[in-house]
Amino acid sequence: MDTKRTRWWRAAAAVAAGALPCLAFPAPALWWFAYVALVPWMLLLRTAPSGRRAALEGWLGGAGFIVAVHHWLLPSLHVFLVPLAALLGLLWIPWALLVRELLGGVPGRGRAGGALVLVPAGWLLSELARSWQGLGGPWGLLGASQWQVAPVLRLAAVGGVWLVSLLVVAVNCALVLLVAAPRARVPAVASLAGCAVLTGVVWLWLPRPEAAGVLRVAVVQPGPVTDGPGGGGDGDGDGPQRRFDAQERLTRTLAGSRVDLVVWGESSVGADLAARPDLSRRLAGLSALTGAPLLVNVDARRSDRPGIYKSSVLIGPQGPTGDRYDKMRLVPFGEYVPARAVLGWATSVGKAAGEDRMRGAGPVVMELPGGTRLGPLVCFESAFPDMSRALTRQGAAVLVAQSSTSSFQHSWAPAQHASLGALRAAETGRPMVHATLTGVSAVYGPSGERIGRPLSTRERTAAVYEVPLARGTTPFVRFGNWPGGASVAALAAYCALRLARAVRPARPPSPAPEPSAPPARTVRG
Repeated sequence: MDTKRTRWWRAAAAVAAGALPCLAFPAPALWWFAYVALVPWMLLLRTAPSGRRAALEGWLGGAGFIVAVHHWLLPSLHVFLVPLAALLGLLWIPWALLVRELLGGVPGRGRAGGALVLVPAGWLLSELARSWQGLGGPWGLLGASQWQVAPVLRLAAVGGVWLVSLLVVAVNCALVLLVAAPRARVPAVASLAGCAVLTGVVWLWLPRPEAAGVLRVAVVQPGPVTDGPGGGGDGDGDGPQRRFDAQERLTRTLAGSRVDLVVWGESSVGADLAARPDLSRRLAGLSALTGAPLLVNVDARRSDRPGIYKSSVLIGPQGPTGDRYDKMRLVPFGEYVPARAVLGWATSVGKAAGEDRMRGAGPVVMELPGGTRLGPLVCFESAFPDMSRALTRQGAAVLVAQSSTSSFQHSWAPAQHASLGALRAAETGRPMVHATLTGVSAVYGPSGERIGRPLSTRERTAAVYEVPLARGTTPFVRFGNWPGGASVAALAAYCALRLARAVRPARPPSPAPEPSAPPARTVRG
């Protein structure tokens, strides 16, 4: 009997089980834990006494996952994170219903085989839905927890982070079958073997990116600055000017280093360069001193159009070269408030944007003096696989993400953000430079391998990296998110089959055979 006490226990267990996968992401970075992290949640869902109960526990587990993976947002969003997690948690309800239907009871081999395909597809559907920018974007995708596993990064080159998510959920599903369904152990073992073989084949046979030279890139990380006594560096004081001065001093140390590019972090320049020719002259002088162009990021109100933009600007010895990229995908609440007329009150309970930033019109590829083309991204945009793919298709040879996580300096956010560069590099076959104001800054090669030493949140320095360039095209760049399309097709086929069975007219019962006449009796006289 489903008593009230049992219902409360199961609800609490669902929230806790949904939160478990967060340990696979940085900073704990227990990547191996991702392959078992969903097992407790799935075991709970398969024993739900009803579909309604499974939907509730899927919703609660999804909300627990969102809070755990985004817990570092609490200083900014405060209690608003809870209703946001409750909203996004609804996306796990279809997956929870699939788990109960396909793994519940005593599944045979046929139902188990279907579960090994459809349960991962259902999880990926929730990831695809919440990856829409309006719902927060693709932060905390399960496949992103595998950023440091070289064989799995090869899978990302084939199907992006989406294929990696499918693999991780498939392994969890197979383990659930091994634990709870003895009759389905054969397909479960076959699935585990198939995942291992697929990873091995891709690792051994997928062509590596072809070497195409080296680009010497300097990353300037000034560390946190303050507005003076009691200031935080982001107010109306002299924080932007102090940051600019710190970056200028560090950049001067690069004289004679023979670098090809110097990269500053997000919001590294706090004034429009057209309105501040003195800053343009100082930046041009740094370019002449180092012998390399500077990629800076201007966070200021534009003088040539209304509104505040975050823009990557390339600076040469003569000043701005004319190459400019305006950030397209903004951080919800951090850089704009969705439906501000309704949700504007969020600015009074957290650090939500007081004024919406403006969006750029499209991606931009910039060309360096030596002919190398770079594709800039700004902060949150490095989480979107489609953006780095688009830049690669437009000819970018190196991807550069300018970021700032100073508001979350002592949380898991800096390490999580930096880890995304490995996925983007592996997906596109292009190196990626992740440059931040306050750490973690990191550089990754064309296969997602780490180049040099990352800069921690405690460092203030200018570091030079030998970035290997590559040519060629990965399957992900060529075909895009085909795992997502395949998952949607599989789920659509399953729903169509269920619908066909539901509307199929019932077969009338066969008429009962008429009783045969008894044999005639012979009367003898």
